[in-house]
Amino acid sequence: MTTIVLTTLNARYTHASMGLRCIRANLGELRENSVIDEFIIGQQTNEIVEKLLAYQPTIIGFGVYIWNVDETTKIVALLKRVAPEVVIILGGPEVSFEIDEQRICQLADYVITGWGDVTFRKVAQAVLHGPKPLMKVHVGEQPPLSELAMPYGEYTDEDIAHRTLYVEASRGCPFKCEFCLSALDKTAWPFETEAFLAQMDVLYQRGARQFKFVDRTFNLNAKVSLKILQFFLDRYTQADPIYAHFELVPDHLPDVLKETIAKFPAGALQFEIGIQTFNTDVQALVSRKQNNDKAAENLRWLHTQSRAHMHVDLIAGLPGETMQSFGVGFDRLVGLGPHEIQFGILKRLRGTPIIRHTAPYQMTFSPDAPYEIVANQDLTFNDMQRMSRFARYWDLVANSGRFANTLPLLLKDSPFDNFMMFADWLYATTGKTHQFALERLFEFVRNYLFQIENEEIVDAAIAIDKERAQIKTRSAKLQRQQRHEV
Repeated sequence: MTTIVLTTLNARYTHASMGLRCIRANLGELRENSVIDEFIIGQQTNEIVEKLLAYQPTIIGFGVYIWNVDETTKIVALLKRVAPEVVIILGGPEVSFEIDEQRICQLADYVITGWGDVTFRKVAQAVLHGPKPLMKVHVGEQPPLSELAMPYGEYTDEDIAHRTLYVEASRGCPFKCEFCLSALDKTAWPFETEAFLAQMDVLYQRGARQFKFVDRTFNLNAKVSLKILQFFLDRYTQADPIYAHFELVPDHLPDVLKETIAKFPAGALQFEIGIQTFNTDVQALVSRKQNNDKAAENLRWLHTQSRAHMHVDLIAGLPGETMQSFGVGFDRLVGLGPHEIQFGILKRLRGTPIIRHTAPYQMTFSPDAPYEIVANQDLTFNDMQRMSRFARYWDLVANSGRFANTLPLLLKDSPFDNFMMFADWLYATTGKTHQFALERLFEFVRNYLFQIENEEIVDAAIAIDKERAQIKTRSAKLQRQQRHEV
């Protein structure tokens, strides 16, 4: 009999919840009678509830996030109808703030805010052995990281074989960007480096080759960053490659880090770099400290002197940011050569200080998750709709990597303005932003470019990109077939 089930809804199967594994690793004597069972957004509510109840649990703990709160609410509501005796404990960033306003919190028996590593165990022990907790809401304790059991032993062999493994060398963030929940952290707390690397080596020996670091500021401490990078560099071989993903502070890349980064081959490193905005007035308004010139210099170096893959973030809809100023920043970023630009729309994450600008900047957010901004004093609802479509089409065309030769024809002179004209045209022509067959998407791009560019030049670029896309598709199908055969 399983007493405790820890569960969440991930965006896709290849994701593995690190939060659930942190909690299970720290359950102490309760761990033996606990299990992790994860689901995927879009699965049928009834089927999920049936699988959860098959364990005959006393407690079910849910990890609740902005991307799964709506579907998780339906699951909890059904559980309370068909099995009211099962105790529901919620945790995660989405239920750590504005608790009284959320239906899922009203339905649940207990809610843990903030860190859950230690507090979940204490609440569960009280539920199982008494005395029953008097309070519904429990503030998560933040013990020294040295007192926590690391979660990496909770990754199964199946996780290692088929999923990206999330790891953390530190928690928290010293910066105070008001659009981010990390603005509430006092600082960044590091795990003991040698103990952490020992756990990474265990994962490596078990066959792990994909590591995604969730640290907000991986490169904040260059000495520690070097040790971690060297760990992966020492184990990398062409025959048995490793992939590691890190989030970098954009304006902090000392030469000693550059020297090590430059040694990695292509495909080994991915850096997620949050520029968010190049507008200094907006940066000051949202308490973001960033040396833009230094950040640009570092991005340019990564593009020209390293083989790391660069995924760089910008946020549309920040208070004080007009479409024109966003476009200026976008064009500047395109010129620095990142492989992907994540064009994000500002979200009102519960608990973040960004809400202090709501009235002065007439910020209006969607009432439904993920609570994206739909208008402000500088961007009308129609403006934000256009920006959202730009973001979607940018993913399909630019970030997909399928239009490497054709994209420059769409972007030349003014990337933002020109791609926005393409986005407006594509929506007017098709009336949709999803479910484009690749062949049809190539056709739409060609038809648009025929209006502004020499047809022979367009056809030559399209032909190269189509052939490469077909090769990539055939390769992906072969890899899927080989995995299935194994």
